[in-house]
Amino acid sequence: MGGFDKERLALEAASGGKNTLILDDLGLPSVMVRIPKCRWSDIVAGGPDTTCSAFIIDGVEHDEIFISKYQNIIEGGRAYSLPGRDPAAWMTFDQAQQYCEAKGNGWHLMTNAEWALIAHLCKAAGTIPHGNNYFGRDVDNKWEHGTQSYDWISPNNQNNMANYHDDQGYHHTGRVLTGSGPKSWYHDGTPFGIADLNGNVWEWSGGLRLMNGEIQIMPDNNAAKHIDQSTSSTLWRAVLQDGSLANPGAANSLKINGAVVGDATQTDHYVGAPVLDVKNDKPAYTGGNVNDYYGQLSCTFETFAAASGVTVPQLLKDLGIFPVDSSLNGDYMWVRNYGERLPLRGGLWFDGSNAGVFSLLLLNHRAHSGGNLGFRSAFVQL
Repeated sequence: MGGFDKERLALEAASGGKNTLILDDLGLPSVMVRIPKCRWSDIVAGGPDTTCSAFIIDGVEHDEIFISKYQNIIEGGRAYSLPGRDPAAWMTFDQAQQYCEAKGNGWHLMTNAEWALIAHLCKAAGTIPHGNNYFGRDVDNKWEHGTQSYDWISPNNQNNMANYHDDQGYHHTGRVLTGSGPKSWYHDGTPFGIADLNGNVWEWSGGLRLMNGEIQIMPDNNAAKHIDQSTSSTLWRAVLQDGSLANPGAANSLKINGAVVGDATQTDHYVGAPVLDVKNDKPAYTGGNVNDYYGQLSCTFETFAAASGVTVPQLLKDLGIFPVDSSLNGDYMWVRNYGERLPLRGGLWFDGSNAGVFSLLLLNHRAHSGGNLGFRSAFVQL
């Protein structure tokens, strides 16, 4: 038995089979968490007795998927899940997708379908994770902390310190080392779960976008394949009120509208709350469907509501795009319902109680990058 096999078997034995090492096509390992197939009725109150969409790819059901245990790093243009590292940042959506798919068949950017599955699993088990959402600590449990890997505002650069300071006036911790927090920072409340889903860095997710306010998805978990997720891809599908899918722009497709009419002010500012609707006649920015960062909509995710007369399909709840109930810990959602917006999940190191497994950011276009934007890969045997 080779050294790698011994290490893999030791990890699987220690974790009860929850964790394993998976090699990419260069023979380099990532630490992964096994998620066995389950049904919506198992994890969502009132959910249908059907297999969760994260396990269905091109109509074929898979018995398991594997999620990176840690937010990923980049080595040699490839994504890796390893402990005790500064998580990668400063990449666009397309770059994050490329880093994951470069690892070989079955490797992909963690999809929104997979993220939503994990969020629902956490809620069902009562293990909503804490995390680095308060400058290296958890906002509600400040004795919980990770190991700093990025000094957001150094002692020599005090700009904006008055606007972003912790309650003790310390200089800021930004990112922390992957997996360096306590077990409450893991999705199942054990050291063998998925780490850092709450805060640290926002994570790009595949298979979902907002295009001029219209909700568009890749069916099931097809985004786990190496498929075209570009702006011009013909694979995007709109969602109808009965949960069926249609071509983008279909009549009465579901959209995110504004509760109030926006404005043409060309600065980043809050306009009002988002509303699930079949029309988008209240964009946050009224100057056209541009990808710029002007007016935005936001609310706690649990208070995101549908317009009068609009039916919410179970599909949107399953995919974490609409709340299943009103007890989602104050996790927040932010939206720009003009231009193309790609999803980010989880929150970052200063989002406080707004960060969490149900947090959804639909503000940024695919070419955006920053020191607070990261990602993680996933794997399925295809």
